Amino acid sequence: MTDEDAQELGITESKEHATGDWYAEVVQKAGIADYAPMGGFIVTRPRGWALWESLKDHLDAKFKATGVDNAYFPLFIPESYLEKEKDVVEGFDPEVAWVTHGGHDELEERLAVRPTSESIIAPFMAQWTRSHRDLPMRLNQWCSVVRWEATETKPFFRTKEFCWQEGHTAHETAEEAWEETMLRLDQYEETYEELLAMPVLRGRKPDHDKFPGAETTTTVEALMPDGKSVQGGTSHDLGTSFAEAFDITYTDEDEAEATAHTTSWGLSWRALGALIMTHSDDQGLVLPPAIAPTQVAIVPIWQEDTREEVLDYADELAADLEDAGLRVDLDDRDTRNPGFKFNEHELHGVPLRIEIGPNEVEDGEATLVHRPDGESVVADRETAVDDVDDALDDVYAKLYDAAEENLEMNVREADEPNQILGTIGQHGGYVKCGWCGDEACETVIKDEIAAEIVMVPLDEDEEPIHEDCAMCGDEALETAYFARTY
Repeated sequence: MTDEDAQELGITESKEHATGDWYAEVVQKAGIADYAPMGGFIVTRPRGWALWESLKDHLDAKFKATGVDNAYFPLFIPESYLEKEKDVVEGFDPEVAWVTHGGHDELEERLAVRPTSESIIAPFMAQWTRSHRDLPMRLNQWCSVVRWEATETKPFFRTKEFCWQEGHTAHETAEEAWEETMLRLDQYEETYEELLAMPVLRGRKPDHDKFPGAETTTTVEALMPDGKSVQGGTSHDLGTSFAEAFDITYTDEDEAEATAHTTSWGLSWRALGALIMTHSDDQGLVLPPAIAPTQVAIVPIWQEDTREEVLDYADELAADLEDAGLRVDLDDRDTRNPGFKFNEHELHGVPLRIEIGPNEVEDGEATLVHRPDGESVVADRETAVDDVDDALDDVYAKLYDAAEENLEMNVREADEPNQILGTIGQHGGYVKCGWCGDEACETVIKDEIAAEIVMVPLDEDEEPIHEDCAMCGDEALETAYFARTY
């Protein structure tokens, strides 16, 4: 590999010492995304889009197995629709992008580029709901939304336009709506664990940070290696606020008119940002096997006199692995040497590399190399398919265990403001403490160190960790988890 090749593939920034710059370099050099010419937007490249499709397929199967139907609603929302739910207008108005002209003509009514779709979906749910027999109604759409945030662009974490799914449901009772809210939160947690090899914390947002119009906003929070928290997905119990605003009513079994209880829930491609930042390293992208576009890269190593036998052996192994359902790249390029290929597949996050040379052919073996730590295992050709499956399971376990250890080591307690500030300042991570429920007590910490309450326990009756509020000393009503956030 030439110096020029090494520069092309190499990650020059340090994950530990320059996390933001390192992340941006990994995203670009691994072929995940590029920056668009308009500030705040990104171009998702094929490898990045393949990750999103994997996540989409995984979640979509879960949704459909639990009664959800996909639909699609317009990108534009009439201003009058948005205003029907005043909390939504107050919550999103600073971030709404407005369309005022169509061609050269000024529109009679401004159109919002959807920041979220409750206000366009709810009116149709109202039209389609007549009887209790129409409930529950479960709709979901995969789309992009726009929120005109004035923050620095960080691909997948912070962009003005981002892709997500948004589910919207209507139910007869509050109990059914709450069960729906928790079902979707469960599915988000399972997706992080199963697909992304990441543990998360579950909780709910404090009242002052709920989704506008919601009774309860639940969340899964993922801890990044630099000690910041990522809101990984939210599920909202909306009570009857949207149903009342948009007249989502139905005739119950007694022929009386009743108001539906609704929910909404969403997970965005922020999950991809969390995935990349959690597992990747100074050699590039690291991906868990379930989501990796290429799970196994086979690199044949030959001299001219062994070329044919090595390639035939590698081709047969690739066919066996593909027949077993694995996503395989047989990298038989003549134009690149093995060292370049090794580095390129590491950069691209391929979980497992298989090296096949004349020795492997002669001995009836294959050398399996784990991406996370470079561990090398020699597999017998006759059991290679099973050995590769086992190796991919090992890669998943290594990634999950490392993320779990990071989480477990970085949840700490504090009982006064300086402890909170000092702990987050020194270690990052989550600091849990007693909290009286007053937003002003969050502000004390937020103003000093830009940390906020990312969640409180799901169970509102759970006893607080300490009797007194760590900030003001009044009686603590619940436990607050403080963290810096992306």
